[in-house]
Amino acid sequence: MDTKSPTIRTHNLVTRRQFLWLSSMAAAGLAAGCATNPVTGKSQLMLVSEDQEIQIDQQYSPYQFSADYGTTQDKALGSYIDRTGKNLVNQTHRTQMPYNFHVVNATYVNAYAFPGGTIACTRGILLSLENEAELAALLGHELGHVNARHTAQQMSKGMLSQAVVGGLSAVAGAAGSGYGGLASQLGQIGAGALLASYSRDNERQADALGMEYIVKSGYSPNGMVGLMEMLNSLGTHKPGAIELMFATHPMSAERYQTVVQSAATQYKSAGGQPVHRERYMDNTARLRAQKSAIEEMQKGDEVLAQKKFGDAEEHYRRALKAAPNDYTALVLMSKTQLMQKNWAVGRQYAEMAQKAYPQEAQAYHLSGFAKIRLKDYEGALSEFDSYDRVLAGNPNTLFFKGYAYEGMQKYPEAAGQYQRYLQVVQQGDYARHAYQRLKEWQAKGLI
Repeated sequence: MDTKSPTIRTHNLVTRRQFLWLSSMAAAGLAAGCATNPVTGKSQLMLVSEDQEIQIDQQYSPYQFSADYGTTQDKALGSYIDRTGKNLVNQTHRTQMPYNFHVVNATYVNAYAFPGGTIACTRGILLSLENEAELAALLGHELGHVNARHTAQQMSKGMLSQAVVGGLSAVAGAAGSGYGGLASQLGQIGAGALLASYSRDNERQADALGMEYIVKSGYSPNGMVGLMEMLNSLGTHKPGAIELMFATHPMSAERYQTVVQSAATQYKSAGGQPVHRERYMDNTARLRAQKSAIEEMQKGDEVLAQKKFGDAEEHYRRALKAAPNDYTALVLMSKTQLMQKNWAVGRQYAEMAQKAYPQEAQAYHLSGFAKIRLKDYEGALSEFDSYDRVLAGNPNTLFFKGYAYEGMQKYPEAAGQYQRYLQVVQQGDYARHAYQRLKEWQAKGLI
């Protein structure tokens, strides 16, 4: 078995030192960091360069995608979403950005953008849309955030100073789902802090830019109106399903009214442009065939947040009955078992998930964690090696490998992993454990 330490991806990326420098510069309020906003043309504090936006994006978006159960295995659907998004790009203010558009397997209702142009929407929100114009409005809104550099603005103001340090960040996708604590314990990382809540001003600006982009691309402004109506309706009738989106994209009656007024006045002449309902329905047919399974997973998440494990299991079983090979449902069932300390059953579902989607990392991490709990340390090492091959760079994998070696009483190997972990992470329960073990073993002459 290959026990070589995984490489922590720091080359050409925003390191801990660079991030802290950006934060300290922001705190000092240095005017030397002023730049021209590409949308407004006005000067503003901007300590994050365009290259750094792209680097941050490339570094953290893979972790967020894995937290959201990976990108869709429906290649045709993924291509359709990417094609629709890229059709808007020529109308944006930053056409030079490396835009890419994805569907992630999460079932909660949301869409998000990373600062370098990576944009994703969940299966849950796609099921709530009625036509391609609404999809374009959704993607256009996220393009608005990228073009107005909203994330970079927050970083420059120091608002995200705790967001990303040393390659770690808050777990996203777990918020409101009941297993945020488990995700933290498992050492899973996402990029939730980079998807921090936008201000109402940010949202209004993104709405206006999204409307401009879709109309210039040939869509009816009614696409944006329909999107807002859908979000308002879900917020009223299914608040749990849209909780995370409203946390990151604050909604208001004023936003809705502004969009309606804009469609009726500024963009009135474009009202006859198409919404492409049939084309949207054709391209999302396979997804809509999974609607019952996705709705069961949404219900399961809701009761899991209340720690009603039996009810959650029942919903996930129904989801698996409707979609037996669904990776998300299998991972959710694994997590539910692990939360109840049913380590063997949790491992079984994680292994089933691996077979369903071998290119996605999260199931390997879950299985490795379960095997550590079952004291199958050699098996755990194999799982974390597999995780690294799929998604390299998670420093927590170093800790778990060290813990597995410790369980096997291979102290020099464990010490090597712990030392590498502590080079990246210096705080938290895992860091304390690693540090204490290194002190003890050194004092005993074991290393």
